[in-house]
Amino acid sequence: MASLEEIKENRLKKLALLKKAGMDPYPLYSQREISLEEAIANFEKIEKSKKSTTLAGRVMSLRPQGALVFFNIYDGTATFQGLLKKEDIGEDLFGLFSGAVDIGDFLEITGTFFITKTGEKTLNLGSWRMLAKSLLPLPEKWHGLQDVEERYRKRYLDILMDKELLPLFKKKAKFWQVTREFLEKEGFIEVHTPTLELTTGGAEATPFQTHINDIDLDVYLRISVGELWQKRLMSAGFAKTYEIGRVYRNEGASADHLQEFTNMEFYSAYMNFEEGMKLVKGLYQEIAKKVFGKTEFETRGHKFDLSGDWQELDYVGTVLEMTGVDVLEASEGELAEKLQELKVEYDGKNRERMMDALWKYCRKQISGPAFLINHPKLVAPLSKEHPDDQRKTKTFQVIIAGSEIGRAHAELNDPADQRARFEEQGELLKSGDAEAMMPDFEYVEMMEHGMPPTFGFGFGERLFAYLSDKPVRETTLFPMLRPKGDN
Repeated sequence: MASLEEIKENRLKKLALLKKAGMDPYPLYSQREISLEEAIANFEKIEKSKKSTTLAGRVMSLRPQGALVFFNIYDGTATFQGLLKKEDIGEDLFGLFSGAVDIGDFLEITGTFFITKTGEKTLNLGSWRMLAKSLLPLPEKWHGLQDVEERYRKRYLDILMDKELLPLFKKKAKFWQVTREFLEKEGFIEVHTPTLELTTGGAEATPFQTHINDIDLDVYLRISVGELWQKRLMSAGFAKTYEIGRVYRNEGASADHLQEFTNMEFYSAYMNFEEGMKLVKGLYQEIAKKVFGKTEFETRGHKFDLSGDWQELDYVGTVLEMTGVDVLEASEGELAEKLQELKVEYDGKNRERMMDALWKYCRKQISGPAFLINHPKLVAPLSKEHPDDQRKTKTFQVIIAGSEIGRAHAELNDPADQRARFEEQGELLKSGDAEAMMPDFEYVEMMEHGMPPTFGFGFGERLFAYLSDKPVRETTLFPMLRPKGDN
């Protein structure tokens, strides 16, 4: 079997052969008239007209048969068969094709449509030319790229050879399109807020830090889609806003986590908590029906149906029922002891981290769909207090297949309360909790000018991964990898 170096050397000779014959192997333009999908859809009409048509695509197979060559090209929309006959195209072009064309090359082909004896829609070539000569081979057709890291590193080949991937990413584009259409139908306006921030807000995560040389200033890449900025817009008089954008979190990658991903967040002034729940449920159901054509799903060992009623689960009550621990009453020592008993690993030694780790242990056992409600104030520093218990907040998370797939708040708009909670988060930061929320006292100043009652909600592309029953990395076009050869 020839090595890659030998294959490349042989193809370089074919490149020289094309040039010698006067054919540019990398021309400036293609004269393609229609896509292969359009060729198939309009085949009968074009065949009947006997009109010469120009197509283009990548050669995916070659089947020489003496004075004939059957081949298939692919352009991202469809695959189409071409037929090269020596008697029709002439000895010179036939010989050049046979001597210089490989699987993987991009060709432009011109000819007339006909149907073969086996019923295959085909273009009978009158001429052809090279659009881009490939110097390295495609992966073997039936086995493709076997190594997972190699697949992600050469995603362009992975998508080309795995015919399930391009439809997956088209579906992901539709996922965000349906989200936009739903929100805009509900009167939301799309906005774009800063991705570089002096303080990160809207989530609890370790940020990436960078530096602006022009003003000699350290800044952070945002960890949420403009939560504190969008709430400033509520103060400014916007009624409903949303943003879909990239966020960055300097933490470990897993089947559910990436360091860079897309999130959506929306905010609505004067919308109450119950109205927000109804809106979120409607959004998830619309995505399920319009993108996936169903409401019943199975993933990560869980089955769930997004139609019908969604269960409401009390945060404190659920943890108490599953572990026997009241997280509002238990001491840090009792929380640590229970986590050790359950063999749950967690980062940080403070009460917030232990409380969150205990909840996550419980969450994995819930298939949903469910709304987790009444979060303790310590784990929801941007939410309003619960009117019946000041230790809790008006927060909910959407729980699907043992994971949190969306989070909402009745947004805190009391500046004194917000200042106190930021100060508490600041103490956590000082104690070494890298995921605690950075205080933003300019945001508090905005509240002092007045911010209306607001409902806010957000989800990330993890929702798409779960509904697709894929690891989130598999639904990412180009996931982060170490440089090749870097251990």
